[in-house]
Amino acid sequence: MRLSVSGTYAAGKTSTATALSHYTGIPFAPARSIREILPDAVPGKALAEVTPAEYLQLAVRRHVGRVQNEARLGDRLISDGSSLQEWIYAAARVRFGMDPAAPAETPPASAAMDFFAEAVDQLGHAFRQHVKETYDGFVHLKAAEGATSGKPGGHRRMHPVFRGFCDDMLLRALADLGVTYHVVEESSRRERLRTIAGLFGLPIVRSVDEALELAEVEYAAIDWRLEGERAQSSASLAAASSASSTSSASTATAVAPEGVR
Repeated sequence: MRLSVSGTYAAGKTSTATALSHYTGIPFAPARSIREILPDAVPGKALAEVTPAEYLQLAVRRHVGRVQNEARLGDRLISDGSSLQEWIYAAARVRFGMDPAAPAETPPASAAMDFFAEAVDQLGHAFRQHVKETYDGFVHLKAAEGATSGKPGGHRRMHPVFRGFCDDMLLRALADLGVTYHVVEESSRRERLRTIAGLFGLPIVRSVDEALELAEVEYAAIDWRLEGERAQSSASLAAASSASSTSSASTATAVAPEGVR
């Protein structure tokens, strides 16, 4: 069984997929977050600052990471989302502009955005085909209404209009692909796991509470810092390392024997 836990940003995909993996014993297929990919792909920029061309790179990198994990795990996996996310988050930027926290009713026209729209359309064709051929079923976590918080160390801020557009587009894509999917809206994590396992006839290898406890430990270990916080931390570490090296060199010179100086 290859099952994807679908949903838009901050719907609970990662925590649900992790707990479901522990509950059923089916391996978890993670996906690198944009906050992890961005510092290497587009150094020095926040996500809202990337160009359309740079965003295409981010989407392709994330898709490639998913494919690698899917291939590694074979015929049994529970995936944290799917490549539909990469396509739809890009398509939403075509519609509203590049900043998900400040969607524009009519984004400024430009040659770059025109090309972006065409490229996203083509990526969508490839990603939808991949998704249809890869997964046996989907569980879609219906997003709660409202914006995401944008708190440091938490989820990136996303406007409710942008987020709602992505959620609706995900559901339409699943319907258009003709794949098996179920929408789950239970707010209780325990009920959510029981419901999903029942819908797909999944095996159960431990109690719900034990699965949630194991998932909480893994979830707490995730580095949720946004790219700006990561860059600041890296800069601080580099500065500290440089200062330490300089101090060590000075000390070595000071204590070196006369003939060695």
